[in-house]
Amino acid sequence: MATLSNLKQTQRTVAPKSEEGSFISTAPLGDPTSDLEIFAKEVLNTLISDNLPPTPNNFGLYFDRILEDKSESLRRQIGSILELEEDNHEESSIELEKILKRGFSSVKSILQLSATLYKNISLMEKILEKRQSELKDISSINGANEIMASLGDDVGKLSTILKKQVSHMKTIYDETATIVKQVENETIFDNQFGVYNKRFLLTKLEQELHLIDEFKHKSSIITVRLTKSTGELVQSEKEQHLMVRTVARLLLKTSRRSDTVAHYGGGVFVMMLKHTDIESAKRASERLFDLVSSSNFFISENEIQLSIAIGVAELSSARSVDQTLVCTLEAMEAAENNPKLRYMVCN
Repeated sequence: MATLSNLKQTQRTVAPKSEEGSFISTAPLGDPTSDLEIFAKEVLNTLISDNLPPTPNNFGLYFDRILEDKSESLRRQIGSILELEEDNHEESSIELEKILKRGFSSVKSILQLSATLYKNISLMEKILEKRQSELKDISSINGANEIMASLGDDVGKLSTILKKQVSHMKTIYDETATIVKQVENETIFDNQFGVYNKRFLLTKLEQELHLIDEFKHKSSIITVRLTKSTGELVQSEKEQHLMVRTVARLLLKTSRRSDTVAHYGGGVFVMMLKHTDIESAKRASERLFDLVSSSNFFISENEIQLSIAIGVAELSSARSVDQTLVCTLEAMEAAENNPKLRYMVCN
């Protein structure tokens, strides 16, 4: 077994360092002696030296800390690589927080206007009660006319105020509706099924294509949905929704931390399998098919055996994200039309 001193010695013999303590390497990114891989070994060795477990969190902390002491050129080089994997969650969260604050402000304004409208309507009721009381004590028509004229003036003034307030409320309501739409456009989660949404999926797929182009690794996707024949076994939309949600739950159960499970739309789910070649994706599809088939769904006293259709494809820079998705969806349709197939691979 290699000891810590052996590891450090190996690190020292891989590539020389510059005066600033950074590694000098002209190897391509995928080469074992690339600057990034040499630096990653240094981070791992430092973690071991400090008696810390090399968990993702610890590795990330040490990665950032040690990188600060490296040369500017190395920091730029590694930084450009890291940008390919950057999700920009922090920037997105800040923007979403700004939108939400505007939304809260608009809702607050609507509530304040609603309270004012309620007060004015209450005032109108009191004025009417007062004028009604005055009319009871009036015996002449002229006196009654005067009270009615006064009431008309009161109602007219209050009506003008109410119209302005209602118009203002409509404006704020329209602004709030726009803000709600913006929030929906910024979200990454599908509350209906408890997985990521289509917007987030497309972003991750585009990002993964860039990573594949840069690092030359393999990644795949599978598309999944309940077969139409299974969906037709129940009539209620609520029951159909529960069955589809069960599929989503089983997808999450079989997924790894590095996988992305998302609702593409219309009950179709997509799972992106990072660093997974097509053969491994096939095996994952087999496991998923078996898991769903053995997970029966109960409605009252009726037991329904779930069945799914699966399409499989390898992500490749030779095809766009849209082209890959269309091909995989077509493969899924073909798998459903052939009961003997558990899945179909997109070619």
